[in-house]
Order: sequence, then C-alpha cells, then structure tokens
Amino acid sequence: MMIPSSPPELAWVWAGVAVYAVATPLAMAGPKSPKREGLMLGLLGLGVALFAIAITVRWMRIGHGPFINMFEILASNLFSLGLVYALAYWRLPALRPSATVAMPVILVPALWLLAVSPADSHLPPTYDTPWLWVHVATGKIFLGICLLAVSLAGVMLLRHAGFVRRFRSMPAEAVLDQLAWRFMGVALAFESLMLIAGAVWAQGAWGRYWAWDPIEAWAFLTWLALAAALHLRKTYRIPPWLGAVIILGIFVLAFLTFFGVPFISISPHKGAV
Repeated sequence: MMIPSSPPELAWVWAGVAVYAVATPLAMAGPKSPKREGLMLGLLGLGVALFAIAITVRWMRIGHGPFINMFEILASNLFSLGLVYALAYWRLPALRPSATVAMPVILVPALWLLAVSPADSHLPPTYDTPWLWVHVATGKIFLGICLLAVSLAGVMLLRHAGFVRRFRSMPAEAVLDQLAWRFMGVALAFESLMLIAGAVWAQGAWGRYWAWDPIEAWAFLTWLALAAALHLRKTYRIPPWLGAVIILGIFVLAFLTFFGVPFISISPHKGAV
C-alpha cells in the first residue's frame, strides 16, 4: 500500500512555527539590547518569509488562496500578524519591548496550526470574486492592528502589576494609552471596510447583503464593542489599566470571531457551499 506523502508546504509551515517559537522566549527575556532587538527583527522577518513561502507553495499546488479550511486560515493569519508586527517593530523602536506580549499571542495560533489537518480544500464558486480579496485583506489588517494595541495594553497591565523595570525604555503610561487607542481607531476603520466588502460579496454570492448568520452576527458584535469602547474612551476619563482590559477583551472577541465561530457554525463562511 502506498503511503500518501505530506503536502510540500508542511516543511515551510513547521519551520515558520519553529522560528516564532524561538522568537517568543527571546522576546520575553530580560532587558533589551540593540543586538537582541536586531536578532528579534530578523526572526520576525524570517518567520513571515517562511509562512509566505508555505502559502505560495500550497497556492500553486491546489490552485487557490488560503481562504477555506482552518489550516489555511491559521497559516495566512500567522503571515499577516507577523508582517504587521514586524513592520511596527522595525519602524517604531519605542514599541519593541512590547514583543514580550505580542509574541506569546502569535505563538498561540502557531502551535494550534500543528494540530490542524493540512487536507486540501476546494474553492466554492461563491468565493470566486475580487470582493473576497478586499474582505480578507481588510480583516487581516484589522486583526494585525488590534495586535499592536493589545501588545501595548499588555505592557500597561504588566506595569500596573509591578513589572516596571522590564519596560522602563518604553514611553509613559499616558503615551502608551493614547497610542493603543489610536491603533484601535484605525482597526475600527479596517473592520468597517471588512464588513462592507463582505456585504457586497454576500450580495453577489447569495443574493443578500446580510442574513445574520453566526459569523456575521459575531463580526457585527465585535464592531459594536470596538465602536462603543472608542466612544467610552473619548467621552469619559477611564484609567489606562481599565482601557487596557477593554482592549484585551475586544481582541479576544475578535479572535473568537475569526477562528472560532466560522468553524463551529453552519454558515456560508464555513467554506464549501
């Protein structure tokens, strides 16, 4: 009996996960230094490149992008989350210590990916539209920018818990609080674009803009939570630690919306329809 060979992209995926796994304890290690930050940036770039290669190899083999099953969704989000954070790490040196928070968050879907079947998927006819690209791209940017805000929120909470020395090179709490909420404001813009593009896609694919299926309902709930949080932050003078808790809560809600609801519910987002 012939044993089926593993998909060729798996080696690249495993390598990408390994790089993120090495980068995580490095990010959580003691005080930062220019040499360590340079190594960290190199590892981030390498991880992003490895996942880009994995996605490309799979795309060329099965003929469509990483849109359908959990393996593809996790791999593509590990690429996009790593890319957004790597760009911020490169361009905003003051944020680099926040990798202590960001890398463990990224490692969660990376380890999850190892337990997911890499079975090939089929692209449904309803997915053959440019609006899918807009919907997916804006969603990934939304989640990546939320990760930036979460990394700052995590720093503020760790400082509040007494871990001050580790983050002494970062700006004051008020500056981090303001920057985190600016990121959340940008995230709201991209999530709004994601919902609009998804509605246009749904009209062309299923003849309706909105049907309140589970993923649509959860995505709208995430949008409402984010909009309400921004309104609360603008209207009332909430302490930075409470704002950080709210940001973390919104990210958890968004994470569940992206990786939980579509794969436990019956909806067009489930894939093969």
